[in-house]
Amino acid sequence: MLDKRGLPFTSLVDLLARRAAEQRDERAYVFLSDKGDEEAVLTFGELQRCAAAMAARLRQSSAPGDRALLLFGPGLDFIIAYFGCVLAGVIPVPMMPPRRNSSLDSSASIVASCTPRFVMTNARVRSARPDIVERFSGPQMQWFAVDQAEQSYEPQHGMAVPSPDDIAFLQYTSGSTSDPKGVMVTHGNLIENLEMIRLTLGNTGRSTYASWVPLYHDMGLILNVLQSLYLGSLCVLLAPVTFIQRPLSWLRAIHQYRAEVTAAPNFAFDLCVQRFRADQMQNVDLSSWKLAVNAAEPVRADTIERFTATFGAYGFDPHAMRPLYGMAEATLLISSGRRGSGPVIRPISLDAFRRNQIAAPAGPEDTHRVVGCGENIVGQRIAIVDPQTRRRLPPDCIGEVWVGGPHVCKGYWQNTDATSAIFQARIEGDEDNEPWLRTGDLGFMDAAGELFITGRSKDMIIVRGMNYYPQDIENTVYDSHPVLRRHGGAAFSVLTDSGEKVVLVQEVERAHRRALDIEEIVACIREAVANEHEIALDTIVLIRHGAIPKTTSGKIQRGLARQMWLQNSFEPIDAAQTQA
Repeated sequence: MLDKRGLPFTSLVDLLARRAAEQRDERAYVFLSDKGDEEAVLTFGELQRCAAAMAARLRQSSAPGDRALLLFGPGLDFIIAYFGCVLAGVIPVPMMPPRRNSSLDSSASIVASCTPRFVMTNARVRSARPDIVERFSGPQMQWFAVDQAEQSYEPQHGMAVPSPDDIAFLQYTSGSTSDPKGVMVTHGNLIENLEMIRLTLGNTGRSTYASWVPLYHDMGLILNVLQSLYLGSLCVLLAPVTFIQRPLSWLRAIHQYRAEVTAAPNFAFDLCVQRFRADQMQNVDLSSWKLAVNAAEPVRADTIERFTATFGAYGFDPHAMRPLYGMAEATLLISSGRRGSGPVIRPISLDAFRRNQIAAPAGPEDTHRVVGCGENIVGQRIAIVDPQTRRRLPPDCIGEVWVGGPHVCKGYWQNTDATSAIFQARIEGDEDNEPWLRTGDLGFMDAAGELFITGRSKDMIIVRGMNYYPQDIENTVYDSHPVLRRHGGAAFSVLTDSGEKVVLVQEVERAHRRALDIEEIVACIREAVANEHEIALDTIVLIRHGAIPKTTSGKIQRGLARQMWLQNSFEPIDAAQTQA
């Protein structure tokens, strides 16, 4: 039965009930061990039974709208806990388990923001991480161990019947640790965007998914776990640490399960190329892979080309690579091309780009390549807007990306000022006066409607009136010397009495920490950046592997890196800080 908007489901409760009734004994989720064996399996019917058992326990001590932190390591217990909350009318709050002795995680700020009634985890986390139990213990919070739930329930306990406007979960954005914002994602937002994803990407109940992206991240939860449930297809999951340590295990899982769909940030495709070994790819066939979603961070043309060149011999179709664009405030998906359309890579003038303009390159040395993130999706409004005048911009003009539609979320949890500023913007001169979501991302659309994301407005570096995108500088640095860790640097500017200065903080690969020639490395960095971008780095700091702050999806947190640098929080390798 279709709801009044023509959608097949009204909520996640409705969706789960349909799958359990129609595909009860079919496998919904499989979790693989680090050796590739099936460690845990859930059918659609088992998921509903386990989630309902959890919900029955929650309802004994909860009130509708209570919040529950979901603190899990890899596995399927997270999925049971999530749907247990949904069935009980409790709002789940997925959160990355805080690192041991880390001062950078935002867990305390998230707890203060959402004031959870419950903390949900499993016996494995509680036994392995007593520090987590200690950190989140208190009279106001009740702990639930999901893997101790009974496997059956009595129907008379009753389950929640949410409306499309009820909150399905709070997705906390990965920004500054001092100011996390909880996006209120409703059941209606989710169903709308899940249908948009289905229509845009063309996936079906036969489209097996294979993912290692953490489930507390919106890409892992929505684009993999919930989208596969929406379609009634199988989703195969690996632990993130398994992928990081052995990236090719992801590709072997795609081969083993004949997966069609995957989604990962750009760095994941680079990592597969860096760790490529022919013996580990023996007999691997990637021809089933029809949709390789590349999103959650800037997509680079050279990454696409390296991956295609390396794995084309194993059946990977270049047209399967699909860059797309999305964000939590719009539930997830904002733009994408169709299945099989392949990436759009456009050469533009580097000189014009630095002046915030789009033009054809004057020659090879003036060429900068940008990757398209697809077109507008069905049911959505999209515009490129001048962030100062708030007026629409024509094609091939860089401005802020604004979006509108039924998938745009209600706002930020208990943050009316930010909600008004971000979710209720108006375009100057528009007669309909509809509200828009300000994404904070800069980009442009070409005449054909392809969207190109060029960077975050707050990350822009301006030197002598010219605009520089930090990711371009960082990418130049990665290629300047073999000891520098790819996707492990942050370029940013700081305002001083003598003007704006450009700072680079860059990680060194763990394997090269000893016997470093600091002067040589710094000289290579300076020369490469000067040659490629015609600017001088005022400060270079070389630091240990893993010290750069990142979001849960692997994005560089440049604002936090700037703050840490100003507070002298980075420890230079061998006092390697060098001033120009």
